[in-house]
Amino acid sequence: MLVDLLITLVKILFVLTLTVGFFAPVLTWVERKQSAIMQDRIGANRADILGFRALGLFHIMADALKMFTKEDFIPEGANRVLHTLSPMIALIPALLTFTVIPFGGVYDLFGKQVNLVIANLDVGLLFVFAIASIATYGYVIAGWSSNNNYSLLGSMRTSAQMVSYEVTMGLTIIGVLMVFGTMKLTEIGAAQEDFLHWGIFYQPLGFFMFMAASIAENKRIPFDNPEAESELIAGYFTEYSGLKFGMFFMAEFIEMVTISAIVTILFFGAWHIPFLTTATLLSFFDFLGTTGSNLVVMVLHVAVFFTKIIFFLWMQMTIRWTLPRFRYDQIMKLGWKILLPLSLVNIMVTGIVILL
Repeated sequence: MLVDLLITLVKILFVLTLTVGFFAPVLTWVERKQSAIMQDRIGANRADILGFRALGLFHIMADALKMFTKEDFIPEGANRVLHTLSPMIALIPALLTFTVIPFGGVYDLFGKQVNLVIANLDVGLLFVFAIASIATYGYVIAGWSSNNNYSLLGSMRTSAQMVSYEVTMGLTIIGVLMVFGTMKLTEIGAAQEDFLHWGIFYQPLGFFMFMAASIAENKRIPFDNPEAESELIAGYFTEYSGLKFGMFFMAEFIEMVTISAIVTILFFGAWHIPFLTTATLLSFFDFLGTTGSNLVVMVLHVAVFFTKIIFFLWMQMTIRWTLPRFRYDQIMKLGWKILLPLSLVNIMVTGIVILL
């Protein structure tokens, strides 16, 4: 029991370190640097320590220092309790989704089976959608509690957009569930060990629709109308500063990692290396013994999984700095009149193929 508890704590610490300690801060730098490269600029490079600029990476520490020392301002007439709670309601669900996301398979280490997932739920995929949808309340409450008309408009746009695209996003993965016959993310990942059994080959349309709906859920360009600077200043977080403002930004970047992880597991072979099965890898490192070979394969699988995540993070950044913002009516039309009917057609065609 104590060993199991320690293993779980190590997995929790590993996930938190990667998401909060690495991906969230580094993505703030990637956001600036990638946009600069695409726009033929240098990008963030002014912050330095003893003259060293490290390609602008010190801006991460400068941003964190600014967030910690900036005044926490709450406007007159705002609801102080809800204004304070809403960033937490937005951030915590983004972190909780990682409890059911596997970042590797099952390995035999020191005579014990170690499964690289914090909680291996039978309804893991349903858990992700259920928890992620709670974040909607954080964004809506933030706009309402700020006592600002621009913030209120941003929160109304957020609620309409997130509710609209949650329907489509849920329907786009039904095809994946029909193909693999389970909602357990570990089983979906394990079923894609063979390269030709990757979800993208069974559900190519489902992948593109899921990616579009996920970006819309995260309110990133071209779906960033809830925080459109040219219309609403910053939308629902106009009246936020300091750490609360930073929590909203962190939630957005962590959700990007969540999207990349789910796409990797459902459509791109999870932690598996193309054309190399786990058995093949174990036999290759057999000279290291059972624990040694399993340990090496585990490290390889985790590295491959996060490499795929980094690729989809790059893709989301590229989309963000390539496409212009949709009008709000276009966003609603895309969700209800295009993606929703297409997702229903995808389910019907998948069902017919499975029956045949």
